[in-house]
Amino acid sequence: MKKLIIVSAVFCTASAFAGAALAADEMAGMKMKTGAMDTASSKDTALTDAVIRKVDPSTGMVTLQHGELKNIDMAAMTMAYKAKDASMIKKAREGEKVKVRVESVNGTLTIVKMEKQK
Repeated sequence: MKKLIIVSAVFCTASAFAGAALAADEMAGMKMKTGAMDTASSKDTALTDAVIRKVDPSTGMVTLQHGELKNIDMAAMTMAYKAKDASMIKKAREGEKVKVRVESVNGTLTIVKMEKQK
């Protein structure tokens, strides 16, 4: 009886490790996003073309009509984003064409860089 329990325990342990190894192998080629870690280690600092549609100083939000935001896998759309700081809000003008960088900062999509288009 003791032998049966030991053999069963060894079999279960081996099965668990084999399953984990197979799952890791299947996911080896996948590009996974890890939230804050991606933002901190991202080398891609490309800016996206956008038009400012609305500025709300009371909430610190800027509504942008933008192209694809590749770094956060977001399609082109019109959406409101939190501005990184108050100086961004003061400089933003409705209808102005800008280039922006949006990132997830503590779980909030935030405009971390905004400059006027030339």
